[in-house]
Amino acid sequence: MSTAELRKLPSIDRLLQEEAVAGARAQFGQELTVQTARELLDTVRTDIVAQDATCPDLPELAGRLVAQLHLTARPTLRPVINATGVIIHTNLGRALLSDAARAAMDAAGAGYSNLEYDLEEGQRGSRYVHAVALLQRLTGAEDALVVNNNAAAVLLCLMALARDRGVIISRGQLVEIGGGFRIPEVLQTSGARLVEVGSTNRTHLADYHDAIGPDIAALLRVHSSNFRQVGFTAEVSLADLVVLGRKHGLPVIDDLGSGTLLDTSLYGLTYEPRVQDSVRAGATLVTFSGDKLLGGPQAGIIVGSSEAIARLRHYPLTRALRVDKTTLAALAATLVHYLRGEATSKIPVWRMIATPRDALEARAQSWAMALRDRGVAAEVWAGESTVGGGSLPGETLPTSLLALPSLPADRMANALRNGDTPVIARITQDALVLDPRTVATAEEQTLLRQVIWAAGTLDV
Repeated sequence: MSTAELRKLPSIDRLLQEEAVAGARAQFGQELTVQTARELLDTVRTDIVAQDATCPDLPELAGRLVAQLHLTARPTLRPVINATGVIIHTNLGRALLSDAARAAMDAAGAGYSNLEYDLEEGQRGSRYVHAVALLQRLTGAEDALVVNNNAAAVLLCLMALARDRGVIISRGQLVEIGGGFRIPEVLQTSGARLVEVGSTNRTHLADYHDAIGPDIAALLRVHSSNFRQVGFTAEVSLADLVVLGRKHGLPVIDDLGSGTLLDTSLYGLTYEPRVQDSVRAGATLVTFSGDKLLGGPQAGIIVGSSEAIARLRHYPLTRALRVDKTTLAALAATLVHYLRGEATSKIPVWRMIATPRDALEARAQSWAMALRDRGVAAEVWAGESTVGGGSLPGETLPTSLLALPSLPADRMANALRNGDTPVIARITQDALVLDPRTVATAEEQTLLRQVIWAAGTLDV
């Protein structure tokens, strides 16, 4: 039977003549279409021989070829709708960029720029000057440097200031920063020697003092931005560390992790140390992320003394960690929002944090009404959103959730993830729920359309 079925396989030329394939060939190009057709026919041939299968007819083969072409050309990085209520969702790309930041990236990427050109002098300049003036003004620091992420920022500080020497850190700050990366490993990679002091829950100034010796190069404080210790605890303030460091001529590096320029307590959250607080306290170098609470692109930002920043800027590793023109453009545009006092209205992360509960309730109710009109049972539940992204652990914001308790939660979640526009939701009390806090107004109609489609696929 397989021999007869093999004879039914069309030639590549015959398959390409099918009307559906001709349209796809115009879209995807001759080379990719021919290559994919060859792979498809090889697969079908193998199935016929191995499984004694029948040969699909020509229209079916054409349809499979077109589907495979679309799948091959589809980017693996795709836009999704975040309906989880986690504002800085690490798995979904962290901070959303403002309109101005996206426009700045587009402008920088679409044409030439003065990335490394001094317009006044008419000669080569430095990419490291961009965004510096804004960071100086906003944080009060003498100088600043931008690298590709905060882990890189910490690594650079340690390598430039403490390679082959000791760095003192509290045992309570030996944190895992995400993705399996841990502060002790970053220290080891930098070539600095880890000097642990204190205990997991209590460290005192005397512990730092007693560990200082000729081989010590720096004091390191790591803010526990992704976890919180409670109970019988004690830690040394940054101000006290600075006094101790100055007494012994040692720089103090303060890794804030997420880092914020705004007072989080004004929005119903626990107070998070601001970057300018660390600068004011006298830290030699302060490191923080660009794409967390700052609400900008992925970057590691270092602010601090001009002498220390100069050492970093000229350290060989800096070139390997540098950021590109689009990142610098987006970062500068984001910082301008803070300068203008418009962060909570223009920066998506802060707009979501600042959105009041009654506005979320109104949106959830309108969603529920629209779904019920289309035959999908929906309710509105009280719930909680989180900041996420290793920021403000355990902190929540009150919200209103669209709940679909009559539908099987796991199957509904799976269907939404695999729609034309993936929707990522969460399951609460055995029901699938969607949080309007992290859904843009422009995404609402697509979200509702996907929910209606997904509900229709479940056959319940």
